[in-house]
Parts: sequence; C-alpha cells; structure tokens
Amino acid sequence: MSVLAAIAVLGILIVVHELGHFLAARLQNIRVNRFSIGFGPVLLKYQGKETEYALRAFPLGGYVGFPDDEPESDIALDDPNLLRNRPVLDRAIVISAGVIANLIFAYFLLVGQGLTIGFQDINYQPGVIVPQVFNENKAIAYQAGMRDKDIILAVNGEELTASAESINILRDKIQAAPNQILTFKIQRNSDILSLKVTPEKSSDGSGKIGVMLAPNGEILNKKAHNITEAFSFGAQEYQRIANLTVKGFSQLIFNFQENAHQVAGPIAIVAVGAELARNNLANLFQFGALISINLAIINILPLPALDGGQLAFLLVEGLRGKPIPNQVQDGIMQTGLVLLLGLGVFLIVRDTANLAFFQQLFQ
Repeated sequence: MSVLAAIAVLGILIVVHELGHFLAARLQNIRVNRFSIGFGPVLLKYQGKETEYALRAFPLGGYVGFPDDEPESDIALDDPNLLRNRPVLDRAIVISAGVIANLIFAYFLLVGQGLTIGFQDINYQPGVIVPQVFNENKAIAYQAGMRDKDIILAVNGEELTASAESINILRDKIQAAPNQILTFKIQRNSDILSLKVTPEKSSDGSGKIGVMLAPNGEILNKKAHNITEAFSFGAQEYQRIANLTVKGFSQLIFNFQENAHQVAGPIAIVAVGAELARNNLANLFQFGALISINLAIINILPLPALDGGQLAFLLVEGLRGKPIPNQVQDGIMQTGLVLLLGLGVFLIVRDTANLAFFQQLFQ
C-alpha cells in the first residue's frame, strides 16, 4: 500500500503539471487536441469535443498535444488559435504554466499539512549531539575518547549556540581541518570533558572524524490553529524546502563529479516515498511538496525537451524577431529527448538494482 501511495503522489504531480499547460492554453482559446498522462499504449481514453484525454501504460510523465505538431491536422495553418500563431508571451505562458502549477500545488500541500498533522520543529539547546561514534577501523573520534550521546558544546573555543546553524558550523570546522588538532568541549551526562581530535584527510581532501551529528534539542510538533496560521507555516516550510532544493541543484551543477551519485530516478523516488508512507502516511504531504518543487526546477532548466528548453527558444525568437528554423529546433529537441530517455533508462536500471529485494535475488 505504501508503494501505491507513493506512485499515486507522483501521478498526481504529473497531472498537476500537465493540467497547468492545458488550462493555460484553453483559457487563451488556444487549440489543444491531446491531454495524456503517461507514455506508450493507451489504457483508457475519452474523446471530447476537441481534445482526446488518455491514460497510457507507462506513468513516467505526460504531455499536452497541439494540432500544430500533427501534419495530418485539418485545421488551417493560419488559424489564429494555433499555438504557433500566438505571440511569444502567450506561448511562454502556456509553456511555463506546468512549472507554475507544480510550485503552487507544493505550497498548498504544505498548507494542508499545517492544518492537519503539522510540522516537526526543534526547541534548540546549546551544542550538537553525537548520536553515534563509529569505531570500525579505529575511527579518529573513538580513539580520542568520544562516545555515543556526547554533546559537543564548543570547538577550538567557539561556542555552539542553541541554533540550527551550530551543526553546520561544527561540520565546516571539521572538514576544514584535515590533519590539524581540534579541541572539543564535551558534555557527557553531568560531566564536562576536553578532547583533542585530529581529523583525518578524506579522499576529497576534507577532514573527517568518524561520527554522526544531529541538532541538540527537543522535537516538537507545530500545528496551525487556523487557516491564517496554516498559510504562514506553509510559507515558512516552502521557503526552507525551496532553499535546500536550489542549494542541492547548485552543488550538483558546480560539483557534478562528487554529487552525481545523488541523482535519483523514478524507482528510487518511489522507494523513498514508500518508506516515508510506511512510517507515517502523513509524510506524503511533505514528500509530495518536495518532489513537486524538484519537478518544477528540473523542468525550468534550459535543456532540450524540457519546458526550460522551449522557453529558451522563445527567448531567442523574441531577441531575433523571428523563430529559429523548425529543422534546427526539431534536431535539438530530438537529441535532447534521446539523451533524457537514455538517462531515465540508466537511472531506472541502477535504482532497481540497488533495491534491497532485488539484491537478495542474487545472494
């Protein structure tokens, strides 16, 4: 059931994205002849007055089709309601509407979470907790005397205050000091200790001491008392998730080699969503918001076959005063589509092979 719930969330996000494109076109009286969820063979379809609505076999995306793209269409080429005959701004609204729909939907998911189950918050206390000290291969921190559940209060005389930033400050200090002695002020039960630890140099050149770190504080559940508070809580959580997502994409782009392994395909995404749903079905609110924001950012990237790539074509058209020749656009889009499909197949195969039950088949 948890797997089905995660797949359902992804399906809803796809519908929201494509519905954004569809509504932006129809509200401008632009002709739309296909609204499809999924790819491949048709499972269900309904022919409306002008548009065919279809559910297809492989729910890995969807598309909104326009008569412009079909040579056999009997609509006159100079019809003012064809997408290609509309001004650049009208077309830009249609193309960007899917991204906008995902961003808006993510926000309202978080508002709904604020009204129903609330958000986890932390009442921060001074220091950073060490939930686990690894002692495999004689880890540095273990050798120095650090133990599970120690609280690091200061490093090299710098106090770690009661804030969310303390864990980042400590991590940065450790990573920036390979082969350099660091003095830790430790609280263990009611005792205060001083430990000297020399981080070892990892393969990427940063320091590490062999511990897990966690914020020090009491976990609270923050639930909205009214709709106004829910909008406020939703906005705060939305900003937090959006900032983390943008930061993650930035790290991927500017440090691709070290972060490429974090790129996940649909199989891994469903696995994560299923695990969250298994722990608590209410987690799907935040899971849905996170994936929706990620879909929006991915789609707005100026890459061929994505919404951002089409917007890039429109930008060039606006600057040139005339569109890029169709043959050039088709060549770029087809190349981009092949590359994206290739990446998708690779991620699906890799993520499937990494699933626990799949690995057990070969043990």
